[in-house]
Amino acid sequence: MAASLLLNRVSRSVSLRRVGPALSFNSLDSQIHGGRLSGTLFPERSLATLAEGGASRFDEMVSANQRKYYLLGGKGGVGKTSCAASLAVKFASHGHPTIVVSTDPAHSLSDSFSQDLSGGVLKSVQGVDSPLLALEITPERMKEEIKSQAGGDKSVKNMMDSMGLGMFAGEVLQFVESPEYSRFTRIVFDTAPTGHTLRLLSLPDFYDSSISKITKLKKKITAAASAFTSVFGKKKEIQEQGPSNELDQLKERMEKVRNVFRDVDTTEFVIVTIPTVMAINESSRLHASLRKENVPVQRLIVNQLLPDSQSDCKFCSVRRKEQTRVLGLIQKDTELSGLKVIQSPLLDAEIRGVPALKFMGDLIWK
Repeated sequence: MAASLLLNRVSRSVSLRRVGPALSFNSLDSQIHGGRLSGTLFPERSLATLAEGGASRFDEMVSANQRKYYLLGGKGGVGKTSCAASLAVKFASHGHPTIVVSTDPAHSLSDSFSQDLSGGVLKSVQGVDSPLLALEITPERMKEEIKSQAGGDKSVKNMMDSMGLGMFAGEVLQFVESPEYSRFTRIVFDTAPTGHTLRLLSLPDFYDSSISKITKLKKKITAAASAFTSVFGKKKEIQEQGPSNELDQLKERMEKVRNVFRDVDTTEFVIVTIPTVMAINESSRLHASLRKENVPVQRLIVNQLLPDSQSDCKFCSVRRKEQTRVLGLIQKDTELSGLKVIQSPLLDAEIRGVPALKFMGDLIWK
C-alpha cells in the first residue's frame, strides 16, 4: 500500500507482498513530478501514526514578519537538502519572500528543485507563489573574493586557504546588509556536513583572534618604521591605515556574522538526522558543539522513518523495530531530549521538483 513508503526495488528484492490497495513507484513518481498531488495520496503518513512524535510547530516559524534565518545541518546523507528546500518552498507558499542557499561543496539544490541553479549567483525558482531565490555558493570564486579583500596579507590568505569557509560569512552579510534583499523575510541555509559546519560556526571567533593579532603586529611594525625614519631625519611620514583598512573591515564583518549566528530572535539551527545509532550520536555531538557556540537550536528532524505496515516483510519489521528503539534513545540523550522531534517518513519516490517538495513540506513542516 502507498503508506508503506518503501522503494519498489527493495520490495522486489525481498519479495514483499503488500496488503490492501497498492500504488506503484512509477505511478507515484509520475503523479508527484507531474504536479498532480492530491490529498488522497499517502493516506497513512506516520510511523505508528508518524506525526504523533511531535509537530514542527511551523506556525511559530511562519508567523513573525521580521527576518529569520534557518540553518539545516547534520551528518552527510541524511536528507538535509530536501528538508531545507522543502522548508524554503513552504515559507514561500505562505507568503514569505525567501532565499535558500547551499554551502555544501557537493551541491544538490539544482537536483532537488529540478532546475539549474548553478553558477554562484541567485536564481529564481519557478513554480512557487511568492518570490523564492536559490544560490549554490561557488567555493573557489567566493574564497578568491574574500582573499582579495585582505590585500597582500599572506597571513589572512593562508588562513582562508586552510579554512575554505569564508564564502559563507560573505553571503550571510550580503543578505543582512544589502538593501536589495531587505524584502526577503526568510533565509534558509543548506549547510555542509557536520565537520565543515562546526568549523564554519567557529569561524567568526577564529577570524576575531587571528585578525586582532595581525592588526597589532602591523601597528607595531608601522610604529617601529616611523621611529626609524625619524632618527635618520626623513620627513616623509609613514601613513598608518585607519579603521577603514581591509583587516579591520573584515574583523567587523566577522563580528556581525557571529551576532547573526547567535541571535535567538532571528536565527535557528535545525539538526537533521536518521534513525541509526551512529547518526544520533553524531547529532548529539553536533548539538553540544552548537550549544558551546551559543547557536540557537530548537528542532531535530528524524528523517527516513519506516511507517507501520500490514505487510509480512520481515526485513521491514526488523528495521522498524530498530528505528523505534533509536527514537527512544533520543529521549534519553541529554543533548537531544529537550529538542522538538520532527518525524519524517521514508518516501518511495524521489523528492525532486517543486510539487514533490511541497508534498514533503506538508509532511514535515506542520
